[in-house]
Amino acid sequence: MRFRSTRGASPEVDFETAILTGLAPDSGLYLPVEWPSFSNATLASWTDLSYQEVAARVIEPFAEGFVDLDELESLLAAAYEGFGNREIAPIVDLGDLHVMELFWGPTLAFKDFGLQMLASMVDVALQRHDRRATVVGATSGDTGSAAIEAFRDRDQVDVVILYPHGRVSEVQRRQMTTVQSQNVHAVAVDGTFDDCQDLLKRLLADQTARQAFSLTTTNSINFGRLAPQIAYYIWAVLKVGRGVSFAVPSGNFGNVFSG
Repeated sequence: MRFRSTRGASPEVDFETAILTGLAPDSGLYLPVEWPSFSNATLASWTDLSYQEVAARVIEPFAEGFVDLDELESLLAAAYEGFGNREIAPIVDLGDLHVMELFWGPTLAFKDFGLQMLASMVDVALQRHDRRATVVGATSGDTGSAAIEAFRDRDQVDVVILYPHGRVSEVQRRQMTTVQSQNVHAVAVDGTFDDCQDLLKRLLADQTARQAFSLTTTNSINFGRLAPQIAYYIWAVLKVGRGVSFAVPSGNFGNVFSG
């Protein structure tokens, strides 16, 4: 599948390039040129599959030419091995309301779904080309924790997370700053989350720095993080039924956009 920048000034790229680049050179977001669709018959055939098997089939069209279905299933099995519930995204029936639990990942955030898989896919791409990359991100708390947990101890990746000093929860601060991994760098910024985002955007806009350090990003501007999150919306439809409406209690647009 090909991906195009939302600003239209960068060449189209494949999935591997999109996840390794994160943000397009023109500062646009990489999105698919064409969005895949799944027929009712296809969805019906997925009803008895595990979460990882469903997720692999959702991601497969996006990752065409990068990894095949069997490889995706293996990557997803490894990525979600540390989740605390075998169903990965269990759905609780409350009568007229169903609640999908997205907190069973290692940092208790829904972002574990995207970042654990993104880290695995970035690893595959870097190993193929014998490259090293620096993954950068800005966080108000949970993105940083999830990114650090996903990328820690990976041989070909350094991860640098910017967070606002004194403006994240103590649990999240400890999740980011007590990791004993040589490739993890949590940086406290004297300012707000918006200041962290501005620093990140300026860094990614510097093409010299991007090439010198092989920069990519963990934030939801990276489609490699969004693609795995699409899967839990499909999972909910399979378990609850078609015609379901979603209410997303989150301030993160990446969570909503993936649905």
